[in-house]
Amino acid sequence: NYGLDESFRREIAAIFPDRELAELPPDHPVFRGLYTLEDGLPKIHEHDGERPQAFGLFEDGRLMVFYSYESDLGDGWEDPDVHDDAPEIREAALRMGVNLFLYVLGGGGAR
Repeated sequence: NYGLDESFRREIAAIFPDRELAELPPDHPVFRGLYTLEDGLPKIHEHDGERPQAFGLFEDGRLMVFYSYESDLGDGWEDPDVHDDAPEIREAALRMGVNLFLYVLGGGGAR
């Protein structure tokens, strides 16, 4: 959620002091699972003009922490009446969620 970035980065640095969050490019396998998300992480909550970003921490080349910033996927997963998101926004959030779920179950992106 918005406002969490500073504290998340501080705490993740305390847990993993020897690693840095790396921005995931739009062609990362997590965006190419069951659904292809050409632009990478979708923008769900539009309260500002900032672009959505996805970051990760890696262990031996495998994504072990996924962090979304300026997106708020959860808004698109909630009941439509909560945020009044357009159907295509909700669908983008759900597609990203499915990709994340399958990425984890597949051990790193296997379909």
